[in-house]
Amino acid sequence: MTHEQAQKISHEVQILVVDDEPLMLTSLSRLLSGAGYQVQTARNGTEAVRHLETSPCDLVLLDLMMPGLTGHEVMDRIQAKKIDTLVIVVSGDVSIESAISAIRRGAYDFVRKPYEPDEILKRVQNALASRRLEVENRGMAKRLRRSEQWHRYLVNSSLDLIYSLDTEGRFTFVNNAVGHILGLTKQDLLGKHYSAIVHDEDVLGVAQLFNERRTGERSIRGVELRLKRTNNSQLHSLKRFVPVELNAMGMYDNDGAGQRRFVGTYGVVRDIADRKRAEETIVYQAYHDLLTGLPNRALFQDRLAQAMTQVKRNITRLAVMFIDLDKFKFVNDSLGHVAGDKLLQALASRLRSCLREVDTLARMGGDEFVLLLPNINESSDATLIAEKILLALQQKFVIDDHELFASVSIGIALYPDDANTSGNLIKRADIAMYHAKNQGRNNYQLFNYTMDAQESGRLTLVRDLRNALEHNEFEVLYHPQVDIPSGQIVGLEALLRWNHPTHGLLSPASFIHLAEETGIISPIGEWVLRTVCGHAIEWRDAGHPLVRIAVNISPQQIQKPDFADKFLGLLGEYQIDPALIGIEITESTIMKDVENTALKLRKLRDKGVEIALDDFGTGYSSLSYLNKLPIHTLKVDQSFICGLPHNTGHLSIVNAIATMARGLLLRLVIEGVETEAQLDSLVSIGCNEYQGFLFAQPLPPEKAAELLQRNHAERRIEVKVAAQA
Repeated sequence: MTHEQAQKISHEVQILVVDDEPLMLTSLSRLLSGAGYQVQTARNGTEAVRHLETSPCDLVLLDLMMPGLTGHEVMDRIQAKKIDTLVIVVSGDVSIESAISAIRRGAYDFVRKPYEPDEILKRVQNALASRRLEVENRGMAKRLRRSEQWHRYLVNSSLDLIYSLDTEGRFTFVNNAVGHILGLTKQDLLGKHYSAIVHDEDVLGVAQLFNERRTGERSIRGVELRLKRTNNSQLHSLKRFVPVELNAMGMYDNDGAGQRRFVGTYGVVRDIADRKRAEETIVYQAYHDLLTGLPNRALFQDRLAQAMTQVKRNITRLAVMFIDLDKFKFVNDSLGHVAGDKLLQALASRLRSCLREVDTLARMGGDEFVLLLPNINESSDATLIAEKILLALQQKFVIDDHELFASVSIGIALYPDDANTSGNLIKRADIAMYHAKNQGRNNYQLFNYTMDAQESGRLTLVRDLRNALEHNEFEVLYHPQVDIPSGQIVGLEALLRWNHPTHGLLSPASFIHLAEETGIISPIGEWVLRTVCGHAIEWRDAGHPLVRIAVNISPQQIQKPDFADKFLGLLGEYQIDPALIGIEITESTIMKDVENTALKLRKLRDKGVEIALDDFGTGYSSLSYLNKLPIHTLKVDQSFICGLPHNTGHLSIVNAIATMARGLLLRLVIEGVETEAQLDSLVSIGCNEYQGFLFAQPLPPEKAAELLQRNHAERRIEVKVAAQA
């Protein structure tokens, strides 16, 4: 077939996509339309059935889990109404019962969400090719029925084994399919009893099947059994039997007296080996991780439940290990996800080599694995396996010519010592793993109940943190930045505080790390920026002096691809001059991705946004990236100030930073100034700006505005007096 012919056929094909998820419906429709197919959509089962009843359709891509009519019920309607179409199930329902039920209802194929576009296009092509063959076969059947000659040709050309038996159960006719299904010739079977080809274990149960006397709807339909085959069959594996589906009915004629007389049985045997293999594949995919070949969460839960039952019977113990690959994100970010997948496969193989045959290693998702150790006596039996794993991982991995060393953090929980349910057992192994990470990674920790209390407090704090925005518990305070020679406020730093309902006013040190871990930091960061913009507008409209306000930006915020555009867009929304709202970032934020961060910072700088590097001196302090990045201001960490004026070493460091800042034409702000002696030390080395409790505590918006107004008024008076003098 030429490309032009294939393209013409695809344009003539009608496909119906049925899914209640608008995003999935749209993406799948666009994918198929892009491949040249005519696509219609239905948002639920009822709409799909209505469409199929009124419009011909070659193929239906059907979701199972929908409100109203489910996908299974849609297939029932298709069968009941004898609608001529093929069905490919595209579903996120991973239960094997659901998948097998779909196949038994006539589904041509089953694709699990999420799917690969190339995969689903291939499945669609295969289904449509099958339908074309089916349509062609139906046309052929119609022509063949016109004569006995054509009828016999059809019978002998069928891929199904068609046969007839006499009243004693001996073969009187078999078609040519006996060769490829059973590896026999017609002569091998004619005159033989049907039991000669039935699997020995099935013989007793099939007597009434092969000797079927009923006709019509009451006759045998779709009964599964196994038939023997010879080694001559090349189309199957080395198994000595083939699974088949049997349809049979009695044959009758009229004797001379007009009485119906039973003359034998007519039957059709269909080879269902391919269907069985498809069912086995579906079962495997439902219970295994396709990347590593390990059991998945569902199979692990099943085996854990069985093992817990055995523990109760035998009065033993079992252990669950939660295993997390340390710093896996670094591998994905530096070498790519393909290399990351290969590392996970190699890790799975290395872990399996450390286990007993009775143990179950499963992949929970991402870089997390869980291990079931049944039939153990003491916790030392589990720690022995953990130590074996840590030792095995000391050997390097070679991934795409890269030598990698991988370590894991392991948490261990015992049943029934640490939990009495499977869910709690896995949860507590996970808690112990979290503590192993806190202990520096590359180690294991046994669960104890102090960990549970700590985790419970942590989870409570996470819950409260998620509710804090909705309950309006956050507030922004402002800390002045002061020009030393004039005493004038030249800037403000916006500082986040949390008014916790039970713990009182909390500084970011108490919750920012948790907010970053849980992903809550992004909405909090946006709230801070909007709040600062709102205060800036209020002060501007009230006629207060305008100074630069600096907002702290988290790594998660700046790593988002659209960070710069969203930041500038929000300033535009509030109609604020970008020169009035600056940002403060830490050295560690930059070092996560220097190149991409630099691009975003340059975009902000070009619009007038001032960029300050916070906590300078505590991280990398690299001159090379200071020269490359669009930074306006360095803020020296307060840890260098607290020892002044007595700590001459710290004073020397600050002096060196000040000299460097002047050389690079950067502003320098000294944080944490609390005494006059500290301020005098800074003046002695030529520092011009500071921030600290010596001048003012962080202030709420109203107090900050009053201080700005008063400070600028005093400076005007001083300037006027100096001019008059």
